[in-house]
Amino acid sequence: MSDLVRNIIRFFLFILIQVYVLFRIPPIHSFVVAYLYFLYILWLPFNMPRIAVTLVSFLLGLSLDFFTKTPGLHAAPCVLIGYLRPFLINILIPQEGADKSYKSPSPTSMGWAPYATYVLILTFIHNFYLVLLEWLSVKSFIFLLGKVVATTGISLLLIMITELLFYRKEKFRTNSA
Repeated sequence: MSDLVRNIIRFFLFILIQVYVLFRIPPIHSFVVAYLYFLYILWLPFNMPRIAVTLVSFLLGLSLDFFTKTPGLHAAPCVLIGYLRPFLINILIPQEGADKSYKSPSPTSMGWAPYATYVLILTFIHNFYLVLLEWLSVKSFIFLLGKVVATTGISLLLIMITELLFYRKEKFRTNSA
């Protein structure tokens, strides 16, 4: 299956899982909401240009906003992590590293520690920005921070379960040109 078809199928699957499964789970005292849809952005190929990643991130967030009737609430954090993603990959992977030898970020291509750092940082940024936009005020910074940490923890748990259940075989590319 080509990478384009695989990514299109993933796009729709992540939206459908988020809307029809995870949003149906009632939040714990409106405190913790499970988000998994942005994992699609984290799994995009290394060789995608930054503008393409940002555009796809916007479309993913806008698609979710369409279902939840919240214009821009999910699109903004998706665009932010889509824009920051290449910077973080360049920091976490040495110059002639996995981005030249593998197709996309995964524990196999990056190693568990850099991959976990990559996922943790982008998940925290996504959830912090989303919760901040949701509230549009920081009257109770402790409550805001608690909600961000709890949502990030649940999202990380879902991401790691997804990584373990749906293991993605990454083939080592011998010709990187």
